[in-house]
Amino acid sequence: MKKSLFFTTIAVGALLVSGCGVGGGSGDSGTKSLTWASTGGQFQEDEKKALQEPFTAKTGTTFTNVSPAEQAQVRAMVSSGKTIWDLANMSWIYAGAYCGELFEKLDDPALDRGKFPEGTTGDCFVPTYRYANIFSYNADMYPGEKPTKIEDFFDVQRFPGKRVVYDYPKAGLMEAALVADGVPAEQVYPIDVDRALKKIDTIKSSLVFAPSYGAIQQMLVDKQASMVLTVTARTIVSAQSGANLVPVWDFNTTDIGALVIPKGTPNKQLAQEMLAFVTEPEQAVAYAKLTGTAPARPDVDLDSVGYTEQQKTFNAFLPDRGTTVEQDKQWWIDNTDALVKRWTSWKVG
Repeated sequence: MKKSLFFTTIAVGALLVSGCGVGGGSGDSGTKSLTWASTGGQFQEDEKKALQEPFTAKTGTTFTNVSPAEQAQVRAMVSSGKTIWDLANMSWIYAGAYCGELFEKLDDPALDRGKFPEGTTGDCFVPTYRYANIFSYNADMYPGEKPTKIEDFFDVQRFPGKRVVYDYPKAGLMEAALVADGVPAEQVYPIDVDRALKKIDTIKSSLVFAPSYGAIQQMLVDKQASMVLTVTARTIVSAQSGANLVPVWDFNTTDIGALVIPKGTPNKQLAQEMLAFVTEPEQAVAYAKLTGTAPARPDVDLDSVGYTEQQKTFNAFLPDRGTTVEQDKQWWIDNTDALVKRWTSWKVG
């Protein structure tokens, strides 16, 4: 992965003045605080309720919340020697690609990698929750024959209509295309990019590349798309907002959410303590119940979460949910730079 990946040229001073909030730390009064960068909106509110408030009650640590959590801002802070974020809800790809350079290596024994599923950790990240990239269809738009397998997402003759996907190659479409083209699920990695794009080409005129998850939700609610491939939480929210979605449990990819620690924070140890706290069963269950995602640790019983029936409907980690493949962390870390360029060129070609 090239070191220029993901980061645009942004004035460091402007970034540090606007949108980054104030830094955490321990003042003269001994008060502990952490600055937490995340996505904003309901999901950051869920983080506050399920994760931050219990930690405050336990340790007295207070939180400053800022959004959005963008990788360019991490680079700006680290480059200037003024890191003021302590934790950031951000793709593990960045932490994997710039581990030790822009993000802190995790060395707290409480963050034992053995607690998490194989293939979901790195030197600079552990999972804080798990989710899936789910294939669903709008039942109102298919009153007759229903889609039942991943191949149906790519069959516009039998199942016409627009398909909406997030405009990013790691959103599950590449792997789905290969399986739909006959590749056994266990052989999806390393991804044959040429073969995947050739398969996606067959439905390119029916694809809508959404610029945000909010746009996906709006399209589904407004019935501007009949099928979708998107993340667990956004599928649930879309259904809650009125989209009559039905999941297809044939093949889906799974992935993790991660909180990462920007390089140079003066509060690394406290931030790691928070990370360990987040993955403990009580907090993991509380967050999963709010969001419909799954706890990061397999020793947390999903039956203990208390999912709503709607959340259960879209939970890929429950029994009898077809074949799932965990997205290969190292492959994406190594190949995202080239693939994003290829993806952008392919869309306009």
